[in-house]
Amino acid sequence: MIITHTVPSAGRELTITRTLDATPDVVFEAWIEPERAREWMGPRGFRAVHLESDPRPGGKWRICLCDENGQELWQGGVYREIVANERLVFTLAWDQKVRPGHETTVTVNFIPKGTRTSMTFQQGAFESMSERDGHRAGWNSTFDRLSEHVREA
Repeated sequence: MIITHTVPSAGRELTITRTLDATPDVVFEAWIEPERAREWMGPRGFRAVHLESDPRPGGKWRICLCDENGQELWQGGVYREIVANERLVFTLAWDQKVRPGHETTVTVNFIPKGTRTSMTFQQGAFESMSERDGHRAGWNSTFDRLSEHVREA
């Protein structure tokens, strides 16, 4: 069973909490290992066609999501903090027309709940509340895919 709770954050921050049917080590690995992340990263209708990652503080990451029509969306950032199975902090910025130059910070916490994980995702600050709200749907769809991926792991 998946429990989903989306918190409408004050201001320009986005917070999403999910309970996933896998332990924190499995969920953390799905985020940090490129081969695993490629399998679920991106909302439905998109697939990760390129993913490179240097998972260490100061290391860079970059991904290309491709939609069904072949449109490519590139984004990347820098890892700020990595605590295995507990916490992941990184920056995120779109490479092209989507939102060039604007960088947000993403924090993901993984809390054990028996054989499950409570994952809290926070991103911000967005330039506007409508931009924040637009990301909510994309991330929720992405986390649906993550939930399926870790359940099968």
